[in-house]
Amino acid sequence: MSRIAYFGPEGTFTEQAARELARGAELIPVETIPNAFSVVRKGEADAACVPVENSVEGAVPATLDGLAEQEPLVAVAEALLPVHFSVLTRPGITDAGDIRTVASHPHALAQVRLWAETHLPNARPVATSSTAAAAVAVRAGEFDAAVTAPVAVRHYPLPVLATEVADVRDARTRFLLVRRPDHPLPAPTGADRTSIVAAAANRTGALAELLTELAGRGINLTRLDARPAKGNFGEYRFFIDFEGHVAEPRIGDALAALRRRCRNVRFLGSHPRADGARATIEPFAGNDDFVDAAEWVEAVRRGEQA
Repeated sequence: MSRIAYFGPEGTFTEQAARELARGAELIPVETIPNAFSVVRKGEADAACVPVENSVEGAVPATLDGLAEQEPLVAVAEALLPVHFSVLTRPGITDAGDIRTVASHPHALAQVRLWAETHLPNARPVATSSTAAAAVAVRAGEFDAAVTAPVAVRHYPLPVLATEVADVRDARTRFLLVRRPDHPLPAPTGADRTSIVAAAANRTGALAELLTELAGRGINLTRLDARPAKGNFGEYRFFIDFEGHVAEPRIGDALAALRRRCRNVRFLGSHPRADGARATIEPFAGNDDFVDAAEWVEAVRRGEQA
């Protein structure tokens, strides 16, 4: 049985994603995203499940930084979950007006801010390390209410004040399953996503040059984020997701070009997209086009041009 670490404790959306991505695996909750990566790098777990981006709050910095630093890890699968919250209260509270503190992970608090302003007018938001940690703190009497994943009530029996809470009704979070790179990548499906982090030169037009390499090959971006390069003020690393799989000639050609352009490129994985959206292929940028072009160059070099 595989051992899968996930950003816990029990009762988080990440646990729900881990159960979807690794059915039948032994799940190991850990306290932080860096810890989830660490146990995989040490060989104490086969993979880790972590959140990478939310449709309301954007990228998860701890995940991006953890993938860019230390020994490489690669994403081999993803899950896309709708995000609606439950609000659990301390036993004995019978009126929402009596709630003075509401705790949760900062991303969760941001996604229910408008709801809380209306329904919990006297409550002060308090950030915790996870939604489940907020439930634990409420059980301990530290706070009056917690904004949690719906599954949390199974692990932390508390009165439920509200369910299906979200300021944005179609909010979703994407989760990654990451492994050490010595395992085979999943085969291409035609509906894949490739991720990299690139450290471009600190000069005019550097980012535009990277994007041009992708655009010139008809490769569609699905996400672009920038994070500071630690220790070098003003320098940034660019996290880029795009359609396609590293096994495809067109994607391999683009990665080789980016490697030439950048001070450093780290491959972060190729895997099927959770939404099943197939790659958009421009008329000039199919894999057969790249194979044919490479064969033509070889023929020229042999003096066999037709």
